[in-house]
Amino acid sequence: MTTTVSAPAPVRRSQSRWWALVMIGLAQLLVIIDTTIVNIALPSAQRELGMSDVARQWTISAYTLAFGGLLLLGGRLADRLGRKNTLIVGALGFAIASAVGGAATGPAMLIGARAAQGVFAALLAPSTLSLLTITFTEAKERAKAFGIFTAIMMSGGALGLVAGGALAEYLDWRWCLYVNLPLAIIASIGGWLVLPNVKGHRETPLDWISAILGSGGIVGLVYALSEAATRGWGSALVLSILGAAIVLLAAFVLRQSRVDNPLLPLRILRERSRAAAYLTIAAASFGMFGMFLFLTYQLQGIMHYGAFQAGIAFLPFLLGNVLMSTIFSRRLLPRTGPRPLLVIGLLLMAAGLAALTQLTPDSSYWALILPVELVLGGGAGLAMPTVMNIATARVNPADAGVASAFITTSQQVGASIGTASLNTIASSATSSAAGLGVAGATVHGFAVANGWAGAIVAVAGLGVGLLVGNKKQAQERG
Repeated sequence: MTTTVSAPAPVRRSQSRWWALVMIGLAQLLVIIDTTIVNIALPSAQRELGMSDVARQWTISAYTLAFGGLLLLGGRLADRLGRKNTLIVGALGFAIASAVGGAATGPAMLIGARAAQGVFAALLAPSTLSLLTITFTEAKERAKAFGIFTAIMMSGGALGLVAGGALAEYLDWRWCLYVNLPLAIIASIGGWLVLPNVKGHRETPLDWISAILGSGGIVGLVYALSEAATRGWGSALVLSILGAAIVLLAAFVLRQSRVDNPLLPLRILRERSRAAAYLTIAAASFGMFGMFLFLTYQLQGIMHYGAFQAGIAFLPFLLGNVLMSTIFSRRLLPRTGPRPLLVIGLLLMAAGLAALTQLTPDSSYWALILPVELVLGGGAGLAMPTVMNIATARVNPADAGVASAFITTSQQVGASIGTASLNTIASSATSSAAGLGVAGATVHGFAVANGWAGAIVAVAGLGVGLLVGNKKQAQERG
């Protein structure tokens, strides 16, 4: 007679935690990968649907603006309704919006579907990090889990370019949207089975006025920066929208300091290490997503890579990111504290961006672009796991959703502002270098914009060093 011995309870709980990480990571990948997966497919979609260049731009902006603008509201809804619930609803809604976008018969239908994707992404994303925080509480497991999650978060953009290139070249551009359906369904069903049930704080009222002020300010700021590329900084429309955005954001901050249940409690930002974490991810995203845009055009438009080949060309960034975030960062953080990892990570990214000022139409992938991607990926992999760890540590349980949401808000706003403003800088530099020929002027614009990105990321790195302080000071503040 044989006896079946079940696994001890601690082992089963440990296995369940790692399965939960798989579902959380899959849900996070879903929203991050969509910031870039459609980019490479856009030329095909534009030809088939008869889109104008303006409509093509809004195919990207509709997603990022809805996502970044509604994240804080999504964070509060996660706190109120329960993070497991909002993750599942967000993933299913994202799948439906993706199916509609894939079946689009015209530009308006595609842009509307992309905006709906952003809305559901804003509901889903805040749930992932807060669920990760409560699932992994033991120090070593937590560090490992955050390393894996960060590799997904920071490499998702590059992975989207690889996947988008393969799908666009070998299947059809619509599969860049249809591919979300199985991912979302698996994340929803798996999440329902393995994610912890976290009670919502339904007694916390939602501040809809703050949601309108914050979302309106973010959307207005990014829209003004985007329009400056074509209309110029002297445009009355650009200046009026920029002014309105600044007023809305100032009113948002003022309201957060006065209402009883703010959308973004300012106490979350008063802890200096946490504020430094938000600044780090915003600065990194500012430079990284602009870099993805310029290198995509460099590889396809200037160096004549195919869509899939261009996607594969981003793999060194993924390699540097994954190796640094999963092997080195989690081991270094307990020994060094957060400041060296955040500062060195940002400075490495700044150095990589500065090296891209050497771009020319004749630049070599192997001699310039590949080593730069390794440096950029390594810098991101060094800083970002640290960001995840300190941004979510010691947060009041009722604020966990919004604290987590502000990490993704910082990333999306940084990416949106970076893409819009750096594209404006590149366009201006290209116009002033018309004597270099079309290819020469275009690449000159990329080089100038990357130089500005490197300088801004470097300044942010120095500011982060001042905010965090040394290891002892950081511990005392906690």
